[in-house]
Amino acid sequence: MRYPGLTLRILGGGQPAMGPGKAALIERIAASGSISAAARDMGMSYRRAWQLVEAINASFTEPVVVTATGGKRGGGASVTAFGLELVTRFHAMEDKASAAIAGDVAQFSRQLVAPPSRQRKPAATRKFR
Repeated sequence: MRYPGLTLRILGGGQPAMGPGKAALIERIAASGSISAAARDMGMSYRRAWQLVEAINASFTEPVVVTATGGKRGGGASVTAFGLELVTRFHAMEDKASAAIAGDVAQFSRQLVAPPSRQRKPAATRKFR
């Protein structure tokens, strides 16, 4: 069970090599076969997604995402077996970290102020123009 307030980042050479955003990008590329489709799905620019893919590939000893240039059938991208293994291992580490601090997070959460309610007024009491 992953806690929303817990963010795990793995550093390589002082730079984030893997985190939740990069893992999600890799998963979406694997599902869609496209960096641009994955970027759209995540609400980011193609350029930013491409930069992240380059950074991911530069962080590891083997390629994580491989691309094919356009042509008759267009280009595309795929995640290597190595990349899929990295994402699986990353999520396992997130789960372990969450489990290790579950009690602390529960206690800490009880001491947080609840977010303000965002309830809307019933339709009968709202004024329409």
